[in-house]
Amino acid sequence: MNDSSALAGKRIAMLVEEGFEDRELTGPLDVLRAAGAVVTLVGPAAGTEFRGKRGQAVVMADVAAGAAKMDDFDALVIPGGHAPDRMRMRHAMVDLARQAMDAGKPVAAICHGPQVLISANVLRGRTLTCWPSIAIDVKNAGGLYVDKPVVEDGNLITSRKPDDVPMFSEAIIRALSRVHA
Repeated sequence: MNDSSALAGKRIAMLVEEGFEDRELTGPLDVLRAAGAVVTLVGPAAGTEFRGKRGQAVVMADVAAGAAKMDDFDALVIPGGHAPDRMRMRHAMVDLARQAMDAGKPVAAICHGPQVLISANVLRGRTLTCWPSIAIDVKNAGGLYVDKPVVEDGNLITSRKPDDVPMFSEAIIRALSRVHA
């Protein structure tokens, strides 16, 4: 599914903060861009650099979360690592996640990414996966945790860890191919 036009015209917001899991950001980013999507990195402030927790990647936020509007995007991606714990303290990032879920847009979260969705209070009754250490948090937020590489529940796509990135990325492409421009 590496067709460079598969996602032409699709706009994706990807949240970024310090300490993201390198492969969980760069893997989907590269795959989505290669499929023709426009991916905008949304951070606390535009023009700020953020480093992956393993030091393998450095990215710059294109747009400040406070200036981003989910109406301008077709989907939201939340990488894991230590970053989601920082993201959930930023109201604008939590608001974007809530808006995307409320609008039924594809929302993809991997590893610790669902922490942002827990803070947005949007997991009640949803089936998802995540990094095992936050499974109890998902359950306490009303979600049903399952241990699978990728879980798709309506517009919600979740994965557990860096090894799941290829399947996670393919699930995002599938979801976006169903979204009409």
